[in-house]
Amino acid sequence: MLNFNYNIPTRVFFGEGKIEVLGKQIKKYGSRVLLTYGGGSIKKIGLYDKVVNILEQNNIPYFELSGIEPNPRVESVIEGVKICRENNIDFILAVGGGSTIDCSKVIGAAYYYDGNPWDLVIGKSKVENVLPIGTILTLSATGSEMDAGAVITNMETNQKYGVGHPGMFPKFSILDPTYTYTVSKYQTASGVADIMSHTLEEYFSNIKGAYLQDRLAEGILKTCIKYGRTAIDEPTNYEARANLMWASSLAINGLIGYGKDSAWTVHPLEHELSAYYDITHGVGLAILTPHWMEHVLDQDNLWKFVEYGVNVWDIDRNLDDMEIAKKSIEKTSEFFKSLDIPMTLKEVGIGEEKLEIMAKALMEYAEGSVGNFKPLEYEDVLSIYKKSL
Repeated sequence: MLNFNYNIPTRVFFGEGKIEVLGKQIKKYGSRVLLTYGGGSIKKIGLYDKVVNILEQNNIPYFELSGIEPNPRVESVIEGVKICRENNIDFILAVGGGSTIDCSKVIGAAYYYDGNPWDLVIGKSKVENVLPIGTILTLSATGSEMDAGAVITNMETNQKYGVGHPGMFPKFSILDPTYTYTVSKYQTASGVADIMSHTLEEYFSNIKGAYLQDRLAEGILKTCIKYGRTAIDEPTNYEARANLMWASSLAINGLIGYGKDSAWTVHPLEHELSAYYDITHGVGLAILTPHWMEHVLDQDNLWKFVEYGVNVWDIDRNLDDMEIAKKSIEKTSEFFKSLDIPMTLKEVGIGEEKLEIMAKALMEYAEGSVGNFKPLEYEDVLSIYKKSL
């Protein structure tokens, strides 16, 4: 196991009715709030009214940024910064899923930067400080409610990149599974795929000594397998929604990656897809993952696929190692299909025309290769894209 520093400072309030802590928690960090949310689903489920009532009861002035997009745009960040500066905002409350939370994090960082917020995303300038952020989660997927990263899209340049800073950890996150009851079947399935992909990115590592982290990762994967279809078929099943919500947070808060040499691979590949085609992130991950697995499988890393197949998919350990590995990949693909996720790029409107452009763009961003488990170069990326068609 490699050395690591542990720090997950977000305070989590988990369970039905935990919104009761909202007013008290906000007052610990600020007094004037930017309320951020997406397309208005929080109004349909009554959550918006609850939040606003709590803010008003606690005499907390608030200003709103609504309409934050899936694959959040840098334009929304710019608008949020403008609202914050004009109204002396000192706290951001993100109510929604990962897109709203990610956008809010970068607003908080860009508040302290005089230039274009996109500079912070592409690394032209460094994040120095971040406005305090709190979240109320409505979609189990990205894990942004308990991590220090964010992903922002620039559709003008066809770029979708991540940025992180310790200040981006939310000060608190309210995780009430009942707020996910109305999430569509499609988005629920996409969220499950996203959680699993986060976990797999950390799990497939060449470090053999991080036994505990790997068992935790397997537990998260098995949780998604157990409850993914249930949440789709029984949207108000509290047990399923609760387990998936907690899995979302644990998959990417750093816990299962400590002590390992994680360098993510499938996520950067997918970011190119959604930067050019604006597809649902989790769906893109589900399409790419089995093809990535097939491409990187070799005799040197066979042991990891065997571990994955036996411990996650309960494949018979007495079978030949390569057979176990291949079965594990088949089961991964079959599971995503069982959630009714599109499993080819053509199904989501992506053809061959931009595959080379996206592969070259990724190599330029990754400076020659991507990933640690088995580093991918241009031809590897292009091959995975083509196999995914």
